[in-house]
Amino acid sequence: MPSETFPDAGAAHLYALPCGVDFAEGLVAGLRARFGAQGPEAMARVTVYLGTNRMRRRVREVFDTGPATLLPRLRLITELALDPLGPDLPLPVAPLRRRLELTQLVSRLVDAQPDLAPRAAVYDLADSLAGLMDEMQGEGVSPDDLSALDVSDLSGHWARSLQFLHIVTHWFGPDAAPDREARQRISVERLIEGWETTPPTDPVIVAGSTGSRGATALLLQAVARQDKGAVVLPGVDMDQPQEVWERLDEALAAEDHPQFRFRRILRMLDMEAEELRLWHDTPAPSPARNRLVSLSLRPAPVTDQWREEGPGLGDLGPATEGMTLLEAPSPRMEAETIALRMRAAVDEGKTVALVTPDRMLTRQVSAALDRWNLVADDSAGVPLPLTPPGRFLRLAGEVMGERPGPAAILSLLKHPLCHSGRERGPHLLRTRELELWLRREGAAYPDDAVLRRWAEKTGTRDPGRMGWADWVCEALDLVPNGAEKPLSEHLACHLKLAECLAAGPGIEGAGGLWDEAAGRAAWQACDGLAEHAEAAGAMPLRDYRSLFLGVMRRVEVRNPDIGHPQVLIRGTLEARVQGADLTILASMNEGSWPEAPPADPWLNRRMRAQAGLLLPERRIGLSAHDYQQAVAVREVWITRSTRSADSETVPSRWINRLTNLLDGLPEQGGRQALAAMRARGADWLARATALSVPEARVPPARRPSPRPPLAARPDRLSVTAIRTLIRDPYAIYARHVLRLRCLDPLTPSPDAALRGTVLHKVFEEFLKEGLAPSDPIAKARLLAVTERVLEAECPWPTVRRLWIARIARISDWFLTTEAARQKLATPRHLEIDGAATIEDLNFTLTAQADRIDVGDDGFRIYDYKTGSPPTGPQQKNFEKQLLLEAAMAERGGFEKAGPGRVAGAAYIGLAGSGRVVEAPLDEIPPDMVWAQLRELIARWQERDRGYSARMALMSDKDRSDYDHLSRFGEWDFSAEAEGEEVG
Repeated sequence: MPSETFPDAGAAHLYALPCGVDFAEGLVAGLRARFGAQGPEAMARVTVYLGTNRMRRRVREVFDTGPATLLPRLRLITELALDPLGPDLPLPVAPLRRRLELTQLVSRLVDAQPDLAPRAAVYDLADSLAGLMDEMQGEGVSPDDLSALDVSDLSGHWARSLQFLHIVTHWFGPDAAPDREARQRISVERLIEGWETTPPTDPVIVAGSTGSRGATALLLQAVARQDKGAVVLPGVDMDQPQEVWERLDEALAAEDHPQFRFRRILRMLDMEAEELRLWHDTPAPSPARNRLVSLSLRPAPVTDQWREEGPGLGDLGPATEGMTLLEAPSPRMEAETIALRMRAAVDEGKTVALVTPDRMLTRQVSAALDRWNLVADDSAGVPLPLTPPGRFLRLAGEVMGERPGPAAILSLLKHPLCHSGRERGPHLLRTRELELWLRREGAAYPDDAVLRRWAEKTGTRDPGRMGWADWVCEALDLVPNGAEKPLSEHLACHLKLAECLAAGPGIEGAGGLWDEAAGRAAWQACDGLAEHAEAAGAMPLRDYRSLFLGVMRRVEVRNPDIGHPQVLIRGTLEARVQGADLTILASMNEGSWPEAPPADPWLNRRMRAQAGLLLPERRIGLSAHDYQQAVAVREVWITRSTRSADSETVPSRWINRLTNLLDGLPEQGGRQALAAMRARGADWLARATALSVPEARVPPARRPSPRPPLAARPDRLSVTAIRTLIRDPYAIYARHVLRLRCLDPLTPSPDAALRGTVLHKVFEEFLKEGLAPSDPIAKARLLAVTERVLEAECPWPTVRRLWIARIARISDWFLTTEAARQKLATPRHLEIDGAATIEDLNFTLTAQADRIDVGDDGFRIYDYKTGSPPTGPQQKNFEKQLLLEAAMAERGGFEKAGPGRVAGAAYIGLAGSGRVVEAPLDEIPPDMVWAQLRELIARWQERDRGYSARMALMSDKDRSDYDHLSRFGEWDFSAEAEGEEVG
């Protein structure tokens, strides 16, 4: 007997709206047509269940456009999980609490099976397991169903997974508090059971759902069979032939088809597609395009269907008239072109929606829109860890349980939320000065003593500096050790540290940490974690950091007040909610849209099918349905990049199908239509490319050779700087004329310079003890000195052991050669400073000799090299350090040693097995060296002599601290240096 409420339907009241129709507008139009004439109270009696909050808001907006009427009751399908169903069924367990409980179980699993996953993935695995539990409860699959799976012919990993899944069995028992998905299914089952005896007396409509989850499918089936119930399906392919519908019965083969879920609903209701009725006669924007897309998406094999049905599509020009295909050479140009089209749409008065699952692309588009001061209304918002409060909490968490280094401390101090209570200006000044001091001092792990010493030495003109340093020390004292503690204690320590740093010295509260939308979201996330912390138990600090980051990643921060109302960015699910004049489907590449199914550590595809769970292809099928709906609008762009950052991309399977179908129908104008689509995209790509092309090309810089005034040129250089003057004069100009210094690294590293300094000190300390190298205990003393010096100077245990082993390896060689050296002369002067002046040129040469021995025949000068010592030819032309020190010594340049003859000089190479390289004093005696130096300095005091860049570097691969200043790269070694008067 036909229903009085829905007389146009059959036994099951199943309706559809075709692809391309604005679902909210079509739904409201159908409601008005069916209930609007029955009186104002008729609409108010209707209950409409919708899928998302956004769809509910959109339906209200459509009603608000008029005419005036009472609204139906608009509810979400997921709200059924919260319906009061009696004292025997409590409210669902909070998802976070369930995940924390699972974290403990997964942690034990990882301890028992370390090869399963790293400990850093414990929370992610717990999250994955919680998702599996939700799915099992929603689909009505019990642990017993999993236990019955036959895994005898599968790898042992899957058997271990099933064994582990048994530990969640107690959460499926009748006495267990239900999860939200379990309570949703129970609510639906009880609702259906109640309707069997007491059917609804007022209309109940479920609209916009595809029934992809088990509980929702049960609800759709029950509502459609009620006399006053109806189901309205979105985006149904009304052009798909019956034989194609029948081929969608097998889930393993057809789950990825966009219409598969509708076929399953039809079978549940014993219906065929031809029995579907339109909810309203709202026409699709382009029926011809719907037919074209429907044919392109036929389940495999498709070629024969294309040949048979393709000619029936007629002229394909109208079907593709509103379509544009953009194939950009890179993601950046794809984003630039999309942003340009969105900007043009605003000028045209159109609403434009960018639809894509690629969040990286949406960020690039948002950045490109900044060029025109446009802010898009982004439905996804920003992940909490990327907001200022999220970053600050992450930085605070990263120092917990660690010895914070300069980079970690300064990252916190420089964050905009640090010291946000008051007087942030002085805070930033002190932070800057502390950074410069730490760079100079090279403290690997600044502690209280280091920070207070800085305040004492530099705070004479800043009376508040010591108090500021005490505040930083107080905050660092709050950093906990890495001991295992309950989650609540870890969180309390974390927040206490963050609030102390955010407030500033002597200020109560948390500064601006919890302000604005992002701060409130961060506070709610931390508050929720604290509420359920006891469910997680005790854990190491490293696990806490991973868990905290995982919790934050689940939170999105959105500010709905700042987006432009005409510029929308939507995810694929939300795209079906709001109609737009222009829709841009972006990042249409395999792996992006559709996204690759995530790895499932618990069940493989075959096991899921046997258990009755959702297959990985379900997501692909839902993405295909989103695509089929979105591509059917009046004006649509399809965009993709042909290359990613590292390789060529593969077009989305649906775009491949569409372009191949068009290319294979030349008689229907398919090739011309495809060419026109690509031409429209290429035109906009050319416009976007033109935006990046400068109006006038800036000529490349010439190879510099500045000629400063003679008075500005350096009159004092070290012996090591003479080498630089010969090889790279521009570096001398930048350092001594412009007085530019390369900043020391923020975080000290065990580089060659530090290794040289430390090993120099080792041999200096050993020689100061005066122990004869031939003494039987000399080697032991050398290694003991090495241990002592490296313990004080090298804070990296691993590097320390490597350097100790290096000295141990050459210790025998060093002591043997040292005995020979001490037979010639006695070590007298270690790390001795000296200076010698060329009076008529007003130039002073300085040096610090590692070691000067005094013997009967004169001085012997030695220099330690932790790398390879320079060869004789190199010393003659470039590496003149020892030769110049010898010339200075004979002229009394080393005051403590006095003047005297230099009998020899040598480099002591400490690399490899050790090597001694003599300085060629017999070929270039000190007097000749001094004359060469005088000639060199005299030439540099000529007015037309320029400081050319990279004049004689040892290798083209050598890098200078001033390459950026000289704009090396705009010129190369073939370019002539051009002198330029400066100063």
